[in-house]
Amino acid sequence: MTPEPLNLGLLLLIPYRSMEARVFAALAAAGFDDFTPAQARVFQRIASGGSRLTDLAEQAQITKQSAGFLVDQLAKAGYVERVPDPTDARARLVRIAPRGAQAIPLAAEMVAEVEAEWTAHLGAAHVAQLREILTDLREITDPYA
Repeated sequence: MTPEPLNLGLLLLIPYRSMEARVFAALAAAGFDDFTPAQARVFQRIASGGSRLTDLAEQAQITKQSAGFLVDQLAKAGYVERVPDPTDARARLVRIAPRGAQAIPLAAEMVAEVEAEWTAHLGAAHVAQLREILTDLREITDPYA
């Protein structure tokens, strides 16, 4: 009996999780081993000038309370900081702290390494086609694009 083919969602998730595991391993090897994938999903959504907690929660598709908990953990570990919002004295922004800024290029380096391996395996033309297709798909799947 032939197994059922995997659905597209799983076929997209499996390589992502593989890349994510490689990024976490590289960061851990460099001493950034004190955060979780859930924290990283909030961290990676922080805008360059900072983000409001409500925006991070919405983008990560979690409750504001969960986002607040994750941001508190990231702040205790030195990855983010909360600062006053210059546009609203009542609000605060979450922005990347120096320790978080140090981790970003290491993660980007591993992402580039994984993408280079995928390109070597699939070929540059297929990777370019895949990127184009996924970019097109983002138009109907990513409300923050």
